[in-house]
Amino acid sequence: MMQIMSTFEHSLKLELAISALELAGIQKQHIFAVPLTNRKVDRKLLDNLHNSDGVTLFSTGAALATAFAVVGASIGFSLKWGPIYWGLITAGSGFLIGFFIDLFINKVIKKRKRLLRGKNPQVILIVECREDQADNVENILWKYLAIGLARVQN
Repeated sequence: MMQIMSTFEHSLKLELAISALELAGIQKQHIFAVPLTNRKVDRKLLDNLHNSDGVTLFSTGAALATAFAVVGASIGFSLKWGPIYWGLITAGSGFLIGFFIDLFINKVIKKRKRLLRGKNPQVILIVECREDQADNVENILWKYLAIGLARVQN
């Protein structure tokens, strides 16, 4: 006996694959489907040393801080506090502006896109079959758009 495990999106293709397996001679008690639950917690915006998801709120702030510092220091030569203070003040304000731009983009705009796109839950499908049926079962699962597939010898 062999076990063939595959993952599917929860869709009509999964139901068609199960029906095709039954028509190919696999009994219902040898087909096992396990639905996976989606992540309910939103991602954290600020990363720590041990966990990073690749989303940064720092890059736009750093770029704007540099640009604002150059302009502020240049203008600071003709102002009362001088170029160093005005360079630091404008660098800080540029960083805050960039930080809030990234925060707005990640919290509002990308969240809307995620909600519109939606998350399709996945299902693990485990099929027990004889070795001579394994190739046919694999072909059926690939035909109905399995995401991934693995064979395990019992």
